[in-house]
Parts: sequence; structure tokens; C-alpha cells
Amino acid sequence: MNDFLKLAAPGISDLHPYVPGKPLEELERELGLSETIKLASNENPLGPSPMGLEAARNAVVGIERYPDDSGYRLKGKLAENLGVEPEQLILGAGSSDVIDMVARTFLAPGRNAVFSRYAFAMYPIYTTAAGAEARVAPALPSDHPGMPYGHDLEAMAALIDEQTRVVFIANPNNPTGTWLERAALRDFLEGLPNHLVVVLDEAYTEYVTAPDFPDGIAWLDDFPNLIVTRTFSKIYGLAGLRVGYGVAGPALIGIIGRVRHPFNVNVPALAAAEAALDDGSFLERSRRLNDAGLRQLAAAFDAMGLEHIPSVGNFITVALPREGAGVYDDLLRKGIIVRPVANYGLPEHIRVTVGTEAENARFLQALEEVLAS
Repeated sequence: MNDFLKLAAPGISDLHPYVPGKPLEELERELGLSETIKLASNENPLGPSPMGLEAARNAVVGIERYPDDSGYRLKGKLAENLGVEPEQLILGAGSSDVIDMVARTFLAPGRNAVFSRYAFAMYPIYTTAAGAEARVAPALPSDHPGMPYGHDLEAMAALIDEQTRVVFIANPNNPTGTWLERAALRDFLEGLPNHLVVVLDEAYTEYVTAPDFPDGIAWLDDFPNLIVTRTFSKIYGLAGLRVGYGVAGPALIGIIGRVRHPFNVNVPALAAAEAALDDGSFLERSRRLNDAGLRQLAAAFDAMGLEHIPSVGNFITVALPREGAGVYDDLLRKGIIVRPVANYGLPEHIRVTVGTEAENARFLQALEEVLAS
């Protein structure tokens, strides 16, 4: 064992670092390819919000100075858009930064966090890094008639005890794309004890068009222990700038803010996010493209006889007749990057980000060729 692991905090030796999607540049360098497409990291295929991009470019001239640590302008615009007060907001380097703040604030040895199997890979990492116990509830079965692989709220509730301090809920969930409807989620929240904090991770909420999908922010007055996290990395196309936020009651935000790193959102990110909030036409165009892409991919998988998990995110996870890692490697050689999800406990699946119509078609053709061979 590496000697430094002996010095690490308990549980660190058992952690497996988060593995991001392979960058285009790395694939092209390794295999000598060009015109590759990346459908691995749930990025917006239309690129960044044009208004956000322009604002980021203009803000670069001020990067000799530290950013406004209060995020005054961005919080003001967010508060106006969301119908909350600025003191209900906390900013992060992506929503994952805010989720990490919650873990560092409330988790410690002797405490535990509860989340579902197949949920975002950072939940166990943040939990274990804080010295707490990760309690993983079984997901709904693959043959569930309504939401295969989705969150089983009854199973999650059964794991909660007096030492539980955080419950993580991803809605929609990554990597499955599954979601919780309004009544079921509200009933679950109403049944929870008040000695814990609920993180409702809504990183993909702007893509959702399902009619019974809940808006967690509308429930904040009813649940003082609820924090909703969102990001500008997905539909706004600002993943490379790393900016997200959490929304909760002022008391909860004040406690979490005690562990926030100073200047954690940079100058171009603050400017781009503020401007992108006004780019409604870009969001609508992104949403329409995504809806069409989900239908395109799902129909093709059905025609190929491949089972796929119903999704309302900007990605879809599909079951394969052989190990996903092998299909992933074969697709790489054709210049297409998708996401194997064995690390989520789905070794015979891959997750595919919705691309443009042409990118989706190229992926589907390559997948047919790979499976035929």
C-alpha cells in the first residue's frame, strides 16, 4: 500500500476517484483521429449561451482582480428569476461544489448520509471524505413498470436513523435519467425527521418537460431543511466555467456558507451566468433539440432491440448485449466518446448524451456496426 494512504483519514483508501468523460483532444491524440464527437459528459451540443459567452469574453479584462466574493449581481438576478431572496442563495464552482459544502457542514464520523443506488457518483465520495457512513438504498428493479432503476423512496426512508444528517436526492437522476413525480417526492419529504438536511440535486431540471415534475424551490417555505442545487453547466452550456448554486432558507444557507471557499466562482463565470439567465431563446432552442434527440435515440434503440431507461435529462442510458466497457472502446476507435457506467453498478450499459441530430445519427450508425461485429 502507498505509504501516504496510511496517513489519510479513515475511508479514503476505499474511495475511487471520480472519472470524468474522456476529452476530445485526448482521444484524437491517442488514436490519431479527427472529427470526433463527444457524447459523454452531458454537455450542451449547441455550445454555450451566446449571451453568456459574450459576457465572459468582456469580463476577462478584469481578471487581475479577485471576483466579487458575495456574487452580488448574479445572486440578484437569480433571486429575481427564482422568486427568492438573495440571502437564500449560495454560489459554487458548479452545483457539485455546493453539495460538497453540505457534506462538509453536516457529515462527520458517527453520522451517515442516505442516497439511492445508481445516483451521482460524488455522493459517496463526499460522504466518505467527511468520515461519515454512506448508506445506499436499493433502486427500483429493472422490471419496475413505472420507473426502472429509479429512486426507491421507501427503501431510502428505511435507512434513515438518528445519526442520519444528509439525504441526497437527484431529480432527474444521473446516470439513469429517472425522475420522481411531485406527489411522491412531497410525501417523502413530509415524512422525514427534522434532524437532517435534504439535498435536492436538480442539475438537469431545465430540460424536463414531464407535466408532473416538481420544482423543489417552490417548497422551500414548507421544508426549512431542504436545499435545492442547480447548475449553469448543462442547459446553459457553461460547464467549462464551473458555476452553480444552492437555494434554501437563509438560516440553512448561513450555516453552509461557513465552509465555502473564498472567491470560489471566478470573474468570467459570474458574468456569463448572469447574462445567460436572460438568454431565454437559447434555453428554448436547447430544450427543443434535446426533446427531439431523446425521441430519436429511444426510437433507434427500440428498433435495434435494445432496452433503455426512460429519461428526462439530456442523456439516455441503454443496455447492451455485452459489457459496456468493450462497446465504449470500440466506439472510441470510430471517433465517438460515450460514457461507460460500470462504476455506477451498470456494467452492461452505456450513457449517451443527446447531441445534434447529425451527431446522434452518427453514433447510432457506429453502434450498429460495433454490435454487429
